Amino acid sequence: MNSVIGLGKSFARVSALLVFAAIAGCGSLLGPSSPPPQIYRLSPEVAPTPAGTPVTWQLAVSRPETSQTLDTERIALMRGALMDYYADAQWNDSAPRLVQSLLVEAFDRSGRVQAAATNAAALRADLTLASELRDFEAQYDSSDTAPVVVIDIQAKLLDPRGKVVESLNCRQTARAAQNSVPAVVAAFDRAMASALSQIVGWSLQATPQ
Repeated sequence: MNSVIGLGKSFARVSALLVFAAIAGCGSLLGPSSPPPQIYRLSPEVAPTPAGTPVTWQLAVSRPETSQTLDTERIALMRGALMDYYADAQWNDSAPRLVQSLLVEAFDRSGRVQAAATNAAALRADLTLASELRDFEAQYDSSDTAPVVVIDIQAKLLDPRGKVVESLNCRQTARAAQNSVPAVVAAFDRAMASALSQIVGWSLQATPQ
């Protein structure tokens, strides 16, 4: 009699394991799985910096400060007062790091700065570009129109003592050609190109104290 009970328990355990394995191997039984996100990178075409005398200072570019909602790889959007993100799409890095690396690249390409880097310890920085990323999202006027991309960067040039040398309110916009993520990314490229041109041109006019 005990052997029959033991066999029954063993059969029940094996059956339970087979059922669990079947469920684990079939994701549809546990709910739909999300598709992998499409990863986008910014590639703004910055206009060439006007020719001029190279500056004698070196520049450290700090990572921009920003809100928690923008400190993410997700592509942000606004509908009225509601902040949201595009589904199944993201940047290849967080928004502040994207802006930081693009600024360094823009200064390098200007050919008028001795050196620019994200790490102040990597060079003898005469100035530091500190900034705050206040807007970096697609803003919708209504649900059935293409959004306007808004990039707002508050920039300050600091001397080695942390004193503000110059400050700038840089706000650039670009409307997407249509209401789709690729069109929105293209609008980000245009707005970012304008922002980079403005910030680099403004910085090149500064004179360290």
